Amino acid sequence: MAAGKVVYLNHRRGLRYLASNSTPGSFFTSRYVRRSMAECVRKHTSHRRVAQWFMTMSESQARVTNGTHQIMLCVLGICLTGGIICAAQSVDHGRRETPRLPTVAFDYSNDLPAYFTASDAPDNIVGTDNTPVDNPVTDDGATLGRVLFYDTRLSENGTVSCGSCHQQRSGFSDPRRLSIGVHGQPTRRHSMALANARYYARGKFFWDERAETLEQQVLIPIQDPVEMGMTLSRLETRLASIPYYPPLFTAAFGNPVVTRDRIAHALAQFVRALVSYRSRYDTARNAGLPGSPAFLAQFTEPERRGHQLFVTVPGPGVRGAGCARCHVTDVQIVRGPRNIGLETAGDDGAGDARFKAPSLRNVAIRPPYMHDGRFTTLREVIEHYDHGIVAHPFLDMTLLDRRLAVTGGPVRPTQLNLLEYEKDALLAFLNTLTDDSFITDRRFADPFAPRPPSF
Repeated sequence: MAAGKVVYLNHRRGLRYLASNSTPGSFFTSRYVRRSMAECVRKHTSHRRVAQWFMTMSESQARVTNGTHQIMLCVLGICLTGGIICAAQSVDHGRRETPRLPTVAFDYSNDLPAYFTASDAPDNIVGTDNTPVDNPVTDDGATLGRVLFYDTRLSENGTVSCGSCHQQRSGFSDPRRLSIGVHGQPTRRHSMALANARYYARGKFFWDERAETLEQQVLIPIQDPVEMGMTLSRLETRLASIPYYPPLFTAAFGNPVVTRDRIAHALAQFVRALVSYRSRYDTARNAGLPGSPAFLAQFTEPERRGHQLFVTVPGPGVRGAGCARCHVTDVQIVRGPRNIGLETAGDDGAGDARFKAPSLRNVAIRPPYMHDGRFTTLREVIEHYDHGIVAHPFLDMTLLDRRLAVTGGPVRPTQLNLLEYEKDALLAFLNTLTDDSFITDRRFADPFAPRPPSF
């Protein structure tokens, strides 16, 4: 259905239309929804309430096909004659006008496991924390940051928020290859996942590290003409005029004054609060050190094999993938941007075709992958490292054939030549990094999302 085109249908035809035009198992083919729609018609429920609910639920059915984000947003309402209005809608998302927040602010301190805070290990996590001394995470600051993060009023025409491109259910990345900006244009790169963003000692952000700090980074998409299209001076004026912001700024900073620095500090606090530490990997890590019997007992046999491949450096007679040479610590972060042998088509990243990478937490639920979203599955990523690395003068040393590198031979990427069952095992282990609690945590959820109406 073309965007904005409204078709008037009686309720039976409307139900049949949605059922026949939905994919098997999708939201609109569920028995519950068909029953609810019929009940809406019977009771003449307010078309606005129904429209708001179905808009939100239809958004959750977003799918990615061949790198294109194909969404059909269906709004259902009851017209005066008792029919159903079915519209493809792209602007009114049925969102709440004001954020729904708890009476007492959520606790954003995170009850982190000991291995997150211990400083005595060589590859400790706490030593990579980029939180500045003048902007620690506070409950009120992160609450304000959460509202700002999801508020579409931060964009020029009120259609895009930070959360539009960093979606909680996708590990705060975007299921689309490229995000869609304020005027419907695609962004330059894929949306980087935000989980554990605070753990990066270099403190720089974006794939090309062009932002020196997180506080600087959060303001750049707001001003980008493709992404959100706002000026900071206009944003300050707009937020100051919205009734729910003065109390939030007062709670976070002591008075209601809205400034760009305060906006940046609050957004940065919320992003640094996005710590993932409740995956199955963490359950194993809480049981013992990596590789210990207690640690390995928490995994299945394929997962144990995958972990062994992840941490083992390949060599003559040694089966391994060597992932842990770059993805270090228990949050699987990189220490800096690297050239991993991608054909970059003119995108030089941080220089020499090097790109920063996010933490591997929740990697299995946030396709597509790489700075340009070129790989649609995690299996394709493994295939790249197995035999698809492209030679480059600045290829990372961990990906070079060491025998040639030592002798001064030509640049030749290493090939892992993993067997199919080894690739399956590596996938199984990477799935243990999924943190279901993180992607459903109310503290990080959209406060403007409407509740389903009670029919």
